[in-house]
Amino acid sequence: MRPDIVPGNVFPDYRLSDHTGTPRRLSELQGDDPLILTLARGHYCPKEHQQHLELAAFYPKIAVAYTQIVTIATDAHHELQEFRASVGATWTFLSDPERVVQRDLDIAEYTDPEHNPMIPHTLVLKPGLVIHRVYNGYWFWGRPSTVDLWHDLRVVTREIRPDWDLAAPGLREAWESGDQSPFHGWNRRAAPTGTT
Repeated sequence: MRPDIVPGNVFPDYRLSDHTGTPRRLSELQGDDPLILTLARGHYCPKEHQQHLELAAFYPKIAVAYTQIVTIATDAHHELQEFRASVGATWTFLSDPERVVQRDLDIAEYTDPEHNPMIPHTLVLKPGLVIHRVYNGYWFWGRPSTVDLWHDLRVVTREIRPDWDLAAPGLREAWESGDQSPFHGWNRRAAPTGTT
C-alpha cells in the first residue's frame, strides 16, 4: 500500500463506473457520513464472497446508522453485477477492470498473475475521505469483522457528530432555540424515527 494511505490522511477521490454503468466519485457516494470501503479481488474469490455476505447481513445496521459502504473490484461490468447479486448486496459496487486503483495505491497482488487482482483492503473513512483505519485482507483474518467495524464506526461517529451525547452542554438550548444545525439529519432531512 502506498505509504501515504494511513490514518489521518485523505484517501483518493476515485471516479469509476458503478454496477449500473454510471460514473461515480467516492466523495459523492460518501456524502457527509462515515464510509466503509472495500477494495476487493473480485467475483472469483471465495474470501470476497464470505466477507461480502457478512457485510450484506450487517447492512441494515449500516443503513440506519447514517453510514455508507462502497466496494471497488477489478471485475468488468457484467462480473461486477454477478458478484453484487451473488452476495445480496444493495450498496454501490464500482468497477475497475483497468486496475487504476490497484496501480495508484501500489496494491497489485503479484502472487496471483492469473487474475491480477488488488490486495484486498477494507478502510473506514471519516467524512471528507479521511482515513480512520486500514485493514489488509490478503489473509482472511486480516479483514475486519462486523464487530471491528462497529467499534471503528462508534469512534468515528462520536468524533464527527456533535449530537452524539444529547446531554452535552448547549445542545438542548440549541434545539429549543430552533437551531438544529448540531443535529445530524435535521438540517437536511427529517431523521427516520429511532435511526441515530
